[in-house]
Amino acid sequence: MEPTGQNPPQGNHTTLTGFILLGFSDVPDLQGFLFGIFLIIYVIILMGNSLIIIIIKVDPSLRNPMYFFLGNFSSLEICYVSVIVPRMLTDLCTQNRNISLLACATQMYFFLVLGATECFILTVMAYDRYVAICNPLLYPLIMNNRMCMQLAAGCWMTGIPAYIPFTYQIFSLPFCGSHQLNHFFCDVPPVLQLACGDTLMIEILIYVVAVLVVTIPFMLILGSYVKIISTILKLPSVTGRAKVISTCSSHLMVVALFFGSGIISYLRPKSSHSTGMDKCISLFYTIVTPMFNPMIYCLRNKDVIVALRKFLSKWIVL
Repeated sequence: MEPTGQNPPQGNHTTLTGFILLGFSDVPDLQGFLFGIFLIIYVIILMGNSLIIIIIKVDPSLRNPMYFFLGNFSSLEICYVSVIVPRMLTDLCTQNRNISLLACATQMYFFLVLGATECFILTVMAYDRYVAICNPLLYPLIMNNRMCMQLAAGCWMTGIPAYIPFTYQIFSLPFCGSHQLNHFFCDVPPVLQLACGDTLMIEILIYVVAVLVVTIPFMLILGSYVKIISTILKLPSVTGRAKVISTCSSHLMVVALFFGSGIISYLRPKSSHSTGMDKCISLFYTIVTPMFNPMIYCLRNKDVIVALRKFLSKWIVL
């Protein structure tokens, strides 16, 4: 039997200068169709999140911690999808699927950093709702401007140093045999499939990082919402309960979509991985979820809807 975590050698070790991203080359007749679909989705993501950022900036009623973090989240979504989608659109359009090792490592690094940042910001947003609902009298004191800035900066900065050695370790592995990467971007699992030698330590490190960055924040969010729901049930006013539930439900939906797909992708057993399934899951948390997030926050938040109507009415009049 082969040792756990060791990929069998597929030939002589070679010094690779890059990979070929196979992407969706298995459906050649759909290249134009996929390009059009992904381009439309990308434009929707850019427009939807940019609109949220703008109305938060211009509307005085949205200048509070909750919408400050929502603005950060929308900015993050634009950066997050821009790491992957433009390159994918270029590959679909030009059919030039070559990517250098440096470009692949850079894409993976920024994807991991921004993914971790999203986990942290969603956790901070849950904490903000917990303080607002469970400790409303202390809310202005706890979530002051300085605290909000520190929390946001911590979310953006934490992953930057952490993923440099992680990415370096992956691309320090020897690669042998095929240099065809059967994915549409440089994600960790498909790159590891092309590595030779013992990858057990890297695989263990992936699980450790996934627990620290995905599982622990997810558990903190769940804990916050257990407290929030307990507090909501004690509210005497039905109208008050409905308003609080409406405010929190949009965040819960985003959390479920993002963390659910991320946990399935990185924490499920290696034996259950398949190329087609991995691509579908990756599409879900890299493109589909960011497309729905602005819609979720706009359609399920009355304050955002009112601010959006005011903003659009000004532009229509002009």
